[in-house]
Amino acid sequence: MPYFLSILVSAFLAVHLTAPASHALQVTGLRNPAGVLVDPVTDAYYISNENGGASDHDNNGFITKLDRNGKMINLKFIEGGQPSVTLDAPKGLAIVDKVLYVSDIDKVRGFELASGRPLGGIDLTGFPVDFLTGLATDGEGVLYISDSGADTIFKVNLREGGRPQILVKNKELAGPHGLAVHPTTGALIVVSWNAGKILEVSASGAIRVLFSNSFFNSHFGNLTGVDFDSYGNMYVSDFSQGKIMRIDSRLRIQTIAEFLTTPAGLAIDRQNHVILVPYLSGNVAEINGLGREKRREKK
Repeated sequence: MPYFLSILVSAFLAVHLTAPASHALQVTGLRNPAGVLVDPVTDAYYISNENGGASDHDNNGFITKLDRNGKMINLKFIEGGQPSVTLDAPKGLAIVDKVLYVSDIDKVRGFELASGRPLGGIDLTGFPVDFLTGLATDGEGVLYISDSGADTIFKVNLREGGRPQILVKNKELAGPHGLAVHPTTGALIVVSWNAGKILEVSASGAIRVLFSNSFFNSHFGNLTGVDFDSYGNMYVSDFSQGKIMRIDSRLRIQTIAEFLTTPAGLAIDRQNHVILVPYLSGNVAEINGLGREKRREKK
């Protein structure tokens, strides 16, 4: 990222996210960072790096590991091309029972969380997989996987056999990219790349549209990431419009950062009130404080 854009990004995030100066920092040395994950158990952060084209089977992708303060633990904690490791263009990240799952074009790979050692992933060979992006877990052993290219969301109960099934396959998903499980309701939230929609998917696979663009009102472009803070506010990253938006419980939209360079997936550290945003073409990620006081809603 050019120096002036880097300063601009930092300034906007610091101002709009009300981040104390000590909580605003930039992670450098990344290569096309696409996804980010917070592990609340160990207070570690993980960033997926495509390191090339989003669909390139080049086995040079890697996963970066940081501590809760944003300090680099290992730039290439998991690295494609190392002995027994295959990792092409990783994107979505999720942890289930001490296993780090990574969506990697047409595979979901598994790695031992403590060591990065490769383990068995999710067997999707029986499905016409196209382009896997987001991962999310409900905290009870269920893993959700979005296939943006096939308008499909898979569901895998890893504590009950680990056999994947199609939760929903529907053109209305419009390129499902980022996934998040609402921390209070347990609902699966999906943001779409193709149509800029925000959707809620029920346990039976029923789709409810929360937001969609119209001729008169186009809020969103290509949406990539979604997560929630500890108060239930939703945060969404808009890749093409360069924005981060916050949506409160009354579904009111507020742009909290703009003029950003290709914000990809995002994650919220709910314990420490921090937002993490990687910039795909900027080769950096930002870590900023959200503030520790709950914002009162106007009646």
